[in-house]
Amino acid sequence: MILPSCRQPGGLDLEAVETALRAAMHRAGAAALSHLLQSPEPSPAQRRVACPCGQQAQYRELRSRRLLTMVGPVELRRPYYLCAHCHHGQFPVDAQLDVEKRDLSPGVRRMLALVGAHAPFDHGRQQMETLAGLAVTTKAVERTAEQVGAEIAAREQREIQRAWQLDLPLDDGDSIPILYVEMDGTGVPAVAAETQGRSGKQEGQPAHTREAKLGCVFTQTNWDEHGYPIRDPDSTTYTGAIETAERFGRRIYREACRRGAHRAQKIVALGDGAEWIWNLVDPAFPGAVQIVDLYHARQHLWDLARRLHPNHTVHQNQWMLRHQPKLDEGKIEALVRFLRSLHPDSSELAEAVQKEAAYFERNAERMRYPEFRRQHLFVGSGVIEAGCRTVVGSRLKQSGMFWTVAGANAIIALRACCLNGALEDHWASRRAVA
Repeated sequence: MILPSCRQPGGLDLEAVETALRAAMHRAGAAALSHLLQSPEPSPAQRRVACPCGQQAQYRELRSRRLLTMVGPVELRRPYYLCAHCHHGQFPVDAQLDVEKRDLSPGVRRMLALVGAHAPFDHGRQQMETLAGLAVTTKAVERTAEQVGAEIAAREQREIQRAWQLDLPLDDGDSIPILYVEMDGTGVPAVAAETQGRSGKQEGQPAHTREAKLGCVFTQTNWDEHGYPIRDPDSTTYTGAIETAERFGRRIYREACRRGAHRAQKIVALGDGAEWIWNLVDPAFPGAVQIVDLYHARQHLWDLARRLHPNHTVHQNQWMLRHQPKLDEGKIEALVRFLRSLHPDSSELAEAVQKEAAYFERNAERMRYPEFRRQHLFVGSGVIEAGCRTVVGSRLKQSGMFWTVAGANAIIALRACCLNGALEDHWASRRAVA
C-alpha cells in the first residue's frame, strides 16, 4: 500500500517512500514495544515492596500510562503499590526503566539533550520532527536539555568537592610534557531578575548580562620547525559556569586534575590581565608558569595610544612602533618607566596612563615573552577565546535570548560535556550517580 501511493506520473517520489516507510516501521516498533511493556499481575510473593518510610507497600492494581519513545508513543502498563502507613504510592517498574515521573524514554531524552545543546530549543523541536519523526514541544526540548545539563553540573560539583579534598583517584598514565590551563569570562544575556541591583559596564547603567567564567585544559608535546608550539590534537576540554571566582578556581582545578595535572612536567596558566584569574592560579596551581596573553597586553598599549593621540591614526601607529617592542621583548620595567614619565595635561588621561603603568608593572613577570618563546610555549590565549565563542557565545548569546543563571549553567555544562566527548559516559553512568 505504501509504494503505489507514492508513485507520481513522472516516477517514484523516493523521499515520500522513505518517510512513509519510516512511519510504518515506527508504528510497528511502537506496537511491539507496547506489548513488551505490558507487565503481568505480580505473583503472591511480589505483592509487597519496601516503602521509603520503612514499612511495606501493598500491590493495588495495574495502571497504564503513555510514554514517548524513539519509535513513537507507547503504552506502559505496570503494577501500582500503596503504603497503608504513609500513603505513599510507587511504581517500581518506572524506576527500573528510568521513566519515573517522566513522559519521555531515556532514548528520547538523550536526543532532546543533544538538539537542545546545539541549537535554540524551537529549532531542536523542528530537528526532532524532521530527523527522527517525533513530535515534541519546544518546552519539552528546553526542560529536558536543562534537566540533563543540571544532572551533569551536579555530578561535576561532586567531583569538584572530591578534587579539592584531594579525594580523586590519580591515574598512572604517561607523563605529560606541558599542560595548559586557560581562563576567560564572557557575558551571557540574563533575565531582569538575575541582574537586579548589578551595575553595567557603562556608569549609571544597569547590567544586562551575567559573566560566565570558562576554562579549558589542553596539552602540548611538540613544536614546529620554527619553534612555535603545537597543541596536541583533540586534547582540549572545557568547563565553566556563572559563578564566583573562588568557586571557579575549584572547578578549573578539578578539570586539570581530571586531565592529569599530577603527571605534568610543566603547568602553564595563560589568561588576560584580569586579577581574578591570577588570584586563583596561585593557590590552585602553585609553581605554574604564568603568562598574560601577549595580544591582550598589546591591546592595552593600543588603547593608550588612541587616548594619547585621538583621531591621529598615523601618530598612533608611530607611537606603537616605538613602544611595542619594549613589550614584545619583555622589557617591562623600561615600558613602565616610560609610561610613568608621561605627564598629560588632562587629569583624566594622566590617571589612565598611570593605571596602565600599574597594569604592566603588576604583570611584569607574566610578560617575559622572549623567555616563554625560548621554552616553546604559547603566549596567546586564543584557545580559550575561541572556546568562549564555541561553548557559550554560539548557543547562549543569540538574538533575543535571555537566561536564568540556572538555565545558562545547565546548558554550559551540557555543551562542555558534549564538546569534551563525555556525554555517552555520563549517560551510561547517570543512574548509578543519581
